[in-house]
Amino acid sequence: MTWFPRTTRLSRRAVLTGAAAVAGALTTGGLTACGPGDKTNAPGTTGADELKRALPKYIPSTSVTPDIPSVTGAAGAASDPAFLSYPANPAQTVAAKPGAGGVFSTRTPLWGAIPPSSGNTYYDAVNAALGSTMTMQPADGNTYVDTLPALFAAGKLPDWLQIPSWGNQKLNLGTAVEQFVDLTPYLSGDNVAQYPNLANIPSAAWQAGVWNGKLYGIPSFSSPNNFPGYLFYRKDLLEAAGVSPDLKSADDLFAAGKQLTDANAGRWAFDDLWPFLLFPYGVVSTWNPGPDGKLVHQYETDGIVEAMSFAARLAKAGYVHPDALAGNTGNGQQRFWSGKVAIGAGGTGAMDGDDHKGGTAANPAYSRQLVKVFSANGGTPQIQLGPGAGWFSYLNRKLSDKQIREALAIANFLAAPYGSKEYLLVNFGAADVDYTMTGGNPVLTQRGSKDVATSYQFLVSGPQVSLVKNGFTQVVQDYAAWQADAVKHAVRPMFFAMNVTEPAQYASIGQQVEDTIKDVRSGRKSIDDYRAAVVAWRKQGGDELRKFYEVIREKHGTGQ
Repeated sequence: MTWFPRTTRLSRRAVLTGAAAVAGALTTGGLTACGPGDKTNAPGTTGADELKRALPKYIPSTSVTPDIPSVTGAAGAASDPAFLSYPANPAQTVAAKPGAGGVFSTRTPLWGAIPPSSGNTYYDAVNAALGSTMTMQPADGNTYVDTLPALFAAGKLPDWLQIPSWGNQKLNLGTAVEQFVDLTPYLSGDNVAQYPNLANIPSAAWQAGVWNGKLYGIPSFSSPNNFPGYLFYRKDLLEAAGVSPDLKSADDLFAAGKQLTDANAGRWAFDDLWPFLLFPYGVVSTWNPGPDGKLVHQYETDGIVEAMSFAARLAKAGYVHPDALAGNTGNGQQRFWSGKVAIGAGGTGAMDGDDHKGGTAANPAYSRQLVKVFSANGGTPQIQLGPGAGWFSYLNRKLSDKQIREALAIANFLAAPYGSKEYLLVNFGAADVDYTMTGGNPVLTQRGSKDVATSYQFLVSGPQVSLVKNGFTQVVQDYAAWQADAVKHAVRPMFFAMNVTEPAQYASIGQQVEDTIKDVRSGRKSIDDYRAAVVAWRKQGGDELRKFYEVIREKHGTGQ
């Protein structure tokens, strides 16, 4: 599963795309398995008992109290705590400079303009507080994972490297992880207590960083409600059209399409809703237990057929924007902001003040809202829950013990919780230079907008919170309310939080099916064409892949 963080300046809406996010991927977190019938411990394999021994103990911080507390939901899900203003007297969580004068090279992804490396007031302020020099080298997030294999092959890994979970298979991380530091002796169990801010990251968030029974990864952007995304709507447009936002079934969604579409006026009800249209149809897991005991892939479920059929129905009715039908995702945000579409889909990180600032620039009445989780047939709603974290950084094994301990002390500083002095510095830079406090919240200055970028946070960050951006407190309240409801309907997919690396021969067998899905939901092909593609998928390796996962289920369980 591809997950994108809700950071202060990185929105998932910019990078979350289609079936790569849901339809053809697995939630991950702690296990790399071997091939069908293999009974050995292949590289990466971690059993449940080993996992418990490797994970750090969770010691929650009480240094800051949120304005809107977290709400506990189903399947271990919980809403993020929310803050409407930054505490007037931020807590200090690290007493002294953590660094010992060391110099560390890093590499992290970035979606946006790369800031200057020299003369950067933000980097200078953070490094001064750390007492070490972190050479920040953010790289284009769109091609980031593609650049990593060459670094591994050449043995030119930096001291500290971010690897998003969707890059694990490409890098064969179950084996490649041996090039990084085994952090188990430093952080497992009570060992993490010497790093209070790292201990404040829940144990479940560390799970996908465990390989071969050892802890290697340091998590970023952890959250107990890592939903991949859902449906959005323009509240202002629905109200103007007299359409209720209380959409409780597929019939309600279709009826809204009819009311909202006026092609002659250049307005359509929907953008591309795939793959998040799968959730209302109960498709929340790649693999599922079948009635005969064998595993059933989502390609073989009735739910995906019903979801495709409904998408095709919307397309044939003329309710979907033509550019969306043509696969033009590049200007989807502009379509939503400009009101050319009223209902879209994407990562939930789009519910933030940056989006609201852009939307109200186009229309002062603009209001993005998330559709409440619903079932297509009006039954029990479901939404897929992701693992506690999907972003991990790793320390180069060439570092000495002294350097490792210095890096972990730095990580403890960088992981300071929202509301602390350290968080303010790491996320906004130097006061009155990179940011000023406006309306109770930090706002970047012109200099800060140039120099400050999400970089240190990709090395490690504390648990996520909902926070005010650009002064839009109502956005935070709306998002917190949606989360509080959504977590009630969370469902763990099969093999939840298990880091499964599939054999390379299965990497592309689903492409024909995915291409056919696009054609079916746009009305260019039929369900019969889809069924034929699934038959071909089984013959090309789908049935062997099923056996592969049945071995995992037998040996390691399902993550439930």
